[in-house]
Amino acid sequence: MKAIQFIGRIMSAKTWALCALPIAIGACASIGSANAKDESSSLQMGALTRTYTVHVPQTPPPSGGFPVILAFHGGGMQGAGMRRLTQLDALADRDGFIVIYPDGIDKHWNDGRSTIKNPQDDVGFISKLLGTLSQDHAVNSRRIYATGISNGALFAERLGCELSPQIAGIAPVAGTLPAETAPGCRPSRPVAVMQIDGTADPIMPYGGGAVKDFGGRGEGGNVLSVMQTAEQWARLNRCEIRAEARPLPVTARFDRTRAFSTQYLNCAPGGQVRILTVEGGGHAWPGGPQYAPRLMIGVSSRQFNASNMIAEFFLSLPG
Repeated sequence: MKAIQFIGRIMSAKTWALCALPIAIGACASIGSANAKDESSSLQMGALTRTYTVHVPQTPPPSGGFPVILAFHGGGMQGAGMRRLTQLDALADRDGFIVIYPDGIDKHWNDGRSTIKNPQDDVGFISKLLGTLSQDHAVNSRRIYATGISNGALFAERLGCELSPQIAGIAPVAGTLPAETAPGCRPSRPVAVMQIDGTADPIMPYGGGAVKDFGGRGEGGNVLSVMQTAEQWARLNRCEIRAEARPLPVTARFDRTRAFSTQYLNCAPGGQVRILTVEGGGHAWPGGPQYAPRLMIGVSSRQFNASNMIAEFFLSLPG
């Protein structure tokens, strides 16, 4: 999506309001351990200076180095907003992985749609960033993963397609394969995938089709449906069968959304494919704050915490 230019402004300008909400776990709480190390850095890509923040837990790296999760913001946001939304730093400190929050150009990522207004080489940026990271930190190069929301989710899909030598798994939230990216998606190895999407997403349609562009303010284009996206990854990963969807435990009684998990079976090693469907869920990060009005983005589900599920999924993968 464009994830709406002013959604990013809402997340920063309305932080005071989110602080008062019990659901706003990502808006005001301490982001990570006081002993952790945060580094704001930049690298040069031609005439462009690209910026990012790295969160490193202050614990000895595990054997083989730290796993890495790249977290890509949605359109209209920057890395700092993604950090508040997801609260991944606290999980990184607990479980021992590095989190990177890169910043897009003009608050957007080139996710492969021909309608993208700033078609900079973001794939090249991430490849170079990972090379720099491995020089500065003890990183497990076999355990590098990507997640993102909206425009960041579409970009994570693209990285799975085009940067599979470096990216071992992706977890897109509220975003699927761009229709223009899908035909050329030929990763050189299996890429583990966990799709997290709401059936009532008013911006990225669960059933695929045109992305809402808000009267020309968005990036436009078309996306595959959630099932088409999962089926494509399942074919690429040589999965044999899709199991029946099973409901996740209800954890929030007064939340009208319901969550279901669908797992593909007998996939190639390292190529697990899973769908987390939020019935009634909107264009949101489950377990995160209701960062914009429901009339604009739909409902943010309280039935599970997407950050927890993503970290558990990535860390369960073979190294």
